[in-house]
Amino acid sequence: MNKAGIVSYGSYIPRYRIRIEEIAKIWDEDPNELRSQLQVASKSVLGPDEDVATMAVESARNAINRWKGDPQKIGAIYVGSESHPYAVKPTATIVAAAIDAEKELTAADLEFACKAGTAGMQMCLGLVKSNMISYGLAIGADDSQGRPRDPLEYTAGAGSSAFLIGTERVVAEIEGTYSVTSDMPDFWRREGAIFPSHGVRFTGKPAYFQHTVDASKGLLEELGTKPSDYDFATFHQPNTKFPLTVAKMLGFSSEQVEVSLICKDIGNAYSASSMLGLAQILNHANAGDKIFMTSYGSGAGSDAFSFEVTDEIEEVKTYPYNVDHYIQNSEFIDYGLYARYKGLLR
Repeated sequence: MNKAGIVSYGSYIPRYRIRIEEIAKIWDEDPNELRSQLQVASKSVLGPDEDVATMAVESARNAINRWKGDPQKIGAIYVGSESHPYAVKPTATIVAAAIDAEKELTAADLEFACKAGTAGMQMCLGLVKSNMISYGLAIGADDSQGRPRDPLEYTAGAGSSAFLIGTERVVAEIEGTYSVTSDMPDFWRREGAIFPSHGVRFTGKPAYFQHTVDASKGLLEELGTKPSDYDFATFHQPNTKFPLTVAKMLGFSSEQVEVSLICKDIGNAYSASSMLGLAQILNHANAGDKIFMTSYGSGAGSDAFSFEVTDEIEEVKTYPYNVDHYIQNSEFIDYGLYARYKGLLR
């Protein structure tokens, strides 16, 4: 069978940003201490006319334009998010219509905190490898929420990343994927609640670190590979400190992870977080490079992937609307505009 993997990819990050110092000023917090703890300088903020659907459409269009293929060949579209604009009405159908995809496809919205997008990648991979579809589009998109003055407010950002999975003109073969899942009460938001809650004592070691390590080790053992075999690695980025810490725990170097660390500029993009990190790596990768990725979603679970970049990367990585483009083209706002755009004023 032909190689199955990433055929194209696209990203989108809102232009608006708010600096950590601006939020800290409102709550009389020490910005230097916050920067040291989180290693985040600013975060992305949705504009007043944006939501998860518009971000998902933008990243999907970028993936299609980078690919230059026929969107009517796409047989599945999955949008992973915990902030879909409708409680009952799929985002995936909006994306399908916006990119002029064929009506004869399967589509659904997924939810698993910050790993719903990578779950969509696994679903697309399964459908492609079983020859049920030719191409599948998996999107992670989120406008993450944080209660004012909650630690999450300093990092809860926004963004979207889309990956087209197929077997023709593959730019990064998926060599394997491995998942772990458990019932972990580290983060939740009940129906009708505006802001999420989190069980602080579960957030680090038993949640993020345990699941990320278990999934990563599971895949490494299954493939018979080791961290030094990879040129790049990316992990879920709730802040910059966590992925660097878990990389060290697993035996990856900071140099392998550094390229993907966009959290310091845009915050935690939740379902898009690890996927944006992967997109950023692909923008800098060359044929033959190996990439390791592990996502994390509260509640809780992790999906680990191993990729090998092919010669096809040279045809697509020069597409101009990439992660760096969106990071560099930003506009900083004050807390008043931030509160308005985030809907904090009710």
